[in-house]
Amino acid sequence: MFWGTKKSAPDFEKIDTLIGKNTIFEGAITGGGTIRVDGKLKGELSISGNLTIGEEGSILGNVKADNIHCAGIIDGNVEVSSQLHLTPSSRVNGDIVVRNIIIDEGAVFTGNCKMITSEMPLLSE
Repeated sequence: MFWGTKKSAPDFEKIDTLIGKNTIFEGAITGGGTIRVDGKLKGELSISGNLTIGEEGSILGNVKADNIHCAGIIDGNVEVSSQLHLTPSSRVNGDIVVRNIIIDEGAVFTGNCKMITSEMPLLSE
């Protein structure tokens, strides 16, 4: 432990909304809770909650969430108020604004990353 107390890991187990692997959703999504994308989303996604993108999932549009666990594809800018985790199968094409980031070996990120502290507001705040 380096500084302060250890933060608990985000809970991605409870899913409120699921976009299945055979589903293509076009349009904006806003809301709260936990969303899992295993299909294709073409549009903006802005939630106060957690987002999981499965290995076959993809989002074409800007994404904003509290925590994101990405194993799929994001083609758009990403804004995360807490933690972004990019797994080895993930691909992100866009700029990232984040407080904490984990990039596993094999993940592909093309863009700029701006790390912010808890004292700094996110771009949309």
